[in-house]
Amino acid sequence: MDDRTTAAPAAENTVSEARLMSVLNTAVDGIIVIDEQARILLYNQACEKLFGYSAAEVAGQNVKMIMPRDYSQAHDRYMHNYMSTGHRKIIGIGREVRARHKNGSEFPVELSVGEASTPDGRQFIGLLRDLRPRKEAEQRVNDLQSELVHLARVSAMDEMGSALAHELNQPLTAIMLYLHAVSRSLDKRNDATDETFKSVLAKAVHEAERAGNIISRMRQFVEKREPNRRPVDLNHVVGEAVELTLIGLRHRVNVECSFADNLPKAFVEPVQIQQIVVNLLRNASEVLKDREDGLVRVHTGQDGASVTITVEDNGPGIPPAAMPTLFKAFSTTKSSGMGLGLSISRSIAQNHSGDLIVDPGGHGRGARFTVQLPAASREEETETGL
Repeated sequence: MDDRTTAAPAAENTVSEARLMSVLNTAVDGIIVIDEQARILLYNQACEKLFGYSAAEVAGQNVKMIMPRDYSQAHDRYMHNYMSTGHRKIIGIGREVRARHKNGSEFPVELSVGEASTPDGRQFIGLLRDLRPRKEAEQRVNDLQSELVHLARVSAMDEMGSALAHELNQPLTAIMLYLHAVSRSLDKRNDATDETFKSVLAKAVHEAERAGNIISRMRQFVEKREPNRRPVDLNHVVGEAVELTLIGLRHRVNVECSFADNLPKAFVEPVQIQQIVVNLLRNASEVLKDREDGLVRVHTGQDGASVTITVEDNGPGIPPAAMPTLFKAFSTTKSSGMGLGLSISRSIAQNHSGDLIVDPGGHGRGARFTVQLPAASREEETETGL
């Protein structure tokens, strides 16, 4: 037999194996191949990073070594049952499981198992994807959502407290004036029998003044509280807010984001600014809920010493009749809600030495809201080490 004839298949096999190993070691996900006795035959580089064991350490070992104790105790039984009955429980079905690192720590992975018949018997291929980044991202979104909900409640209470204080101050002032008028009238009569009434009136005046002082202190607390500001990447803050809003939207709308390059950092409290973006996006989605082509555009930019966030939709615009009370608390055109969203949003922007302005649109143009915020100075960025 010609030596060249036997050499060709061997060379082809060598090339095929090299290609296979290149693919396996390039894969981002972990790939493990085991035999019918659950011994590890193949273990790629992604697995080395995932589990902390080198390929040499796991070669020929039972795959149970990378499983938590409760999984490893049952694994041999599952393998035996499958080999005996052919009944599949995980093969061909991806699911979330726990894995064990060399240091003993456990972590979540997504496992998909396939089966192959080979001259050496059946082999099982496991694809493992580390779920920790996704879990961490989900936790971050949940934490941010909880923080935004909490802040929305606090802001709503602040706005409600300020509105109630303003509204109650007027009738209390009128009550005090009436009481003083009655007291002066009794003083003019100089009737001894009126002393009891004078005493009652004096107590009423005192209590009315005390109520007025309580309301005054409430207004000072609400109106003078300063946000905890720091220099932040506005594009990142807005991007997180958009992502968070899209998760919780009941009405699906298309959102296009356009973030300015080289944008100065904004000197703000990030969660409060995210609350503004969430409020504006939710309002826009409500306007567009019946439109199949509903689109909301979100932009960031710079205007002099300010950085800006613009949220605009392709809806019908804001009716002229709604403009005078658009930012007024407890004023809303919606069937539900208290009408605090825009009022709170403008208060937050103004409390940051910025503003929230609106172009109502109409005549084929949607509404456009622009949030103006102060850019961080070099000194402010240096103070926080950014």
